[in-house]
Amino acid sequence: MDTQSLQALCAVAELGSFSKAAHRLFLTQPAISKRIANLEQQLNCQLFDRIGRKIQLTEAGRILLPRARQILTSVADTQRAIDDLSGEIRGQLAIATSHHIGLHRLPPLLKQFAAKFPKVELNLRFMDSERAYEEVAQGDHDVAIVTLSPSNTAKISSETWWQDELVFTCAAEHPLANTNQPTLQQLSTHPAILPDANTYTTFLIQSLFDRAGVPLNISMTTQSLDTIKMMVSIGLGWSLLPRTLLSDDLHQIEPADATPIVRQLGCIRHAQRDTSRAAAAFQTLCRSQIQEK
Repeated sequence: MDTQSLQALCAVAELGSFSKAAHRLFLTQPAISKRIANLEQQLNCQLFDRIGRKIQLTEAGRILLPRARQILTSVADTQRAIDDLSGEIRGQLAIATSHHIGLHRLPPLLKQFAAKFPKVELNLRFMDSERAYEEVAQGDHDVAIVTLSPSNTAKISSETWWQDELVFTCAAEHPLANTNQPTLQQLSTHPAILPDANTYTTFLIQSLFDRAGVPLNISMTTQSLDTIKMMVSIGLGWSLLPRTLLSDDLHQIEPADATPIVRQLGCIRHAQRDTSRAAAAFQTLCRSQIQEK
């Protein structure tokens, strides 16, 4: 039972797709299928039920999955400990991040880190903040730079790096642009374009409308804030966007009865896992650069 086969098992189980698992692991789909087949042969049991296009773990697969994750975490921790023996900052650093932070906040920090620590192999993966929390809790990443959850979890240690103010905005030709300090009730009569309902960002927005006793009229959702900005700019609806994303083709709305909404962006890691030298160096560099601004 090798670690590559266990990685394939975890990826297929999480994504529910051999092709998506292959894409994540930079392999072909036949290679993923072969690794699963080899694992099933070694264990003399079937690990996945394949019903049409739907893939589900069998009972044996459900038993193996948490143990596979434990094995992979143990192997990664062992490699990290061996790398740290040399005293050098080297080895692999697995970072998860949201698309917005990865595109608009991290690039200069990653550039400086790569230049300062060339022996560290960066493994950067883009995903929703909510999924990053789950994967950090499973030990899949050293750190994640994401929108922080409004509620704390015992397995996760978090640290705020940025205060990200969200502002109401619409296109210049949108009816709301001609309304001076509209109320939340007035906003609710127009369609909103927001991230998915299960995101921390939309949770904050929904909470604002709930406290005011006003319905939130969401017409479209997407995970990409840059896509939301585009749809708002052509007049398809209003939204809340980070102030850093505002541009000349957007009009800022200032509702009379809305309190400011500020997201906490920052770093999370597993609270019970040792921090590798590479991860510690990355966090130290980021803190120093952020504090200077």
